Amino acid sequence: MIRITEIRLPVGHAPEALEEAVLKRLHLHPANLISFEMYKRSYDARKNTTLSFIYTVDLVVENEDRVLEQFADDIHVGPTPDTSYHFVADAKQIVSHVNAPTFLQPVVIGFGPCGIFAALILAQMGLKPIVLERGKQVRERTQDTWALWRKNVLNPESNVQFGEGGAGTFSDGKLYSQIKDPKFYGRKVIHEFIRAGAPDEIRYVAKPHIGTFRLVGVVEKMRQEMIELGGEIRFSQKVIGFDIENDQIKGVKIEGHEDLAANHVILALGHSARDTFEALHDAGVFMEAKPFSVGFRIEHPQSLIDKARLGPHAGNEYTGAADYKLVYHASNGRSVYSFCMCPGGTVVAATSELNRVVTNGMSQYSRNERNANAGIVVGITPEDYPGGPLAGIEFQRALESKAYEMGGSTYEAPGQLVGDFLEGKPSTEFGSVMPSYKPGVHLTDLADSLPAYAIEAIREAIPAFEKQIKGFSIKDAVLTGIETRTSSPLRITRDANFQSMNVKGLYPAGEGAGYAGGILSAGVDGIKVAEAVALSYLSKQ
Repeated sequence: MIRITEIRLPVGHAPEALEEAVLKRLHLHPANLISFEMYKRSYDARKNTTLSFIYTVDLVVENEDRVLEQFADDIHVGPTPDTSYHFVADAKQIVSHVNAPTFLQPVVIGFGPCGIFAALILAQMGLKPIVLERGKQVRERTQDTWALWRKNVLNPESNVQFGEGGAGTFSDGKLYSQIKDPKFYGRKVIHEFIRAGAPDEIRYVAKPHIGTFRLVGVVEKMRQEMIELGGEIRFSQKVIGFDIENDQIKGVKIEGHEDLAANHVILALGHSARDTFEALHDAGVFMEAKPFSVGFRIEHPQSLIDKARLGPHAGNEYTGAADYKLVYHASNGRSVYSFCMCPGGTVVAATSELNRVVTNGMSQYSRNERNANAGIVVGITPEDYPGGPLAGIEFQRALESKAYEMGGSTYEAPGQLVGDFLEGKPSTEFGSVMPSYKPGVHLTDLADSLPAYAIEAIREAIPAFEKQIKGFSIKDAVLTGIETRTSSPLRITRDANFQSMNVKGLYPAGEGAGYAGGILSAGVDGIKVAEAVALSYLSKQ
């Protein structure tokens, strides 16, 4: 196959225009083009340009070698890389090993994006994983999550953080990442999502997303495939301990159930499994503190962001709701940046512990809610919370407990208008921007909700962001506190074989272990770890 990049066509072009552009680009007769497909589509929406799509296309032609030779000096024409997924182990080998008397099925702890792909790949290779998920099935979990949003009632084992689908289920469903992916594992992730019912466009759009409601059905179908391939998932089974002998995992302890023997355990925990982190630490598993970020959610009218980012192209059906990505280095040495920007979305309650408040952002596939929201967060390091690998958890908990109190101890979140925040005075009433957070926002002064260095840095950053997005510092924009779970506060360090540094057979993976950030990167890491587990089984035959 041949890949062509940088084919530009005006938005709204005729369906046949892309094929015609491909033929013209390569000086081909239509009879010489066997097939072609879109690999990627982005758009150029700069204010002073005509709105246009930019395509990358893969095609099959007659006399392919001759065409490649003809365009050998053209950087936009070349052979298509192999982006298909190749299993690292032969399924027949795996199946024969499964029947060995000493075989113990691999165990996956957690069924978020990382756990889903780890379990699915293991099942597709012929292994029959057992998944332990502390939460409930995704539809039951959705009802529990709404109970917090609508009735101020939290279920600590079934919420935004815990349950089938993980935290990614209640998010924008973004499927793009900046990770290095030389083996194109990300394409495997996208392929499996489409097979499970995600829209086909996520295969080629520049910034694919699924949206919360669609993710629910997708997750269910992926679970069903894993089961049909011989896997098993056990809901409402929380791992509370680990059996380790001679630096080798032997099994896991499950609350209210018999211990489960295992010598291959994947830790796909997510960043909020604090009690499991503590159990791992108590068991002697090596881990270390790592940087993360804290801050607020900021909300603007989506129309303001569209106008600032897209200018005359704002509101175009092809561009959709505009997003942004901002970074600022404050004078006190802190970095402030936008995090998990959700166009046309809502701010959601994301706590998993009683009497604490945590925020996050979420969008549906349509991204048609009134407000845009994003985390505006400040980077912190273990030097800000000394005390060992679990110190970051206690740092988060202290801030979340304070936010709960500042919100009125009802799971309402503390909030403040941007204008008042910049002036250092408490807010008393909302202006033109109404916050979307449920159960609700209690207006106050956010100055006491974060360390002084974070408040100082954010106050300096917001006017600086105004220079990039006109209207960003409008007085009526709303800050909602607090955002603390941007990433895991620790890393369960692993070696070159993806195993724990000091416990063989234990495979830290995904966001909770400190090796991913978002749905796509977590899914990719799940694939990598599943491959490592399969290769480990084969090496012991």
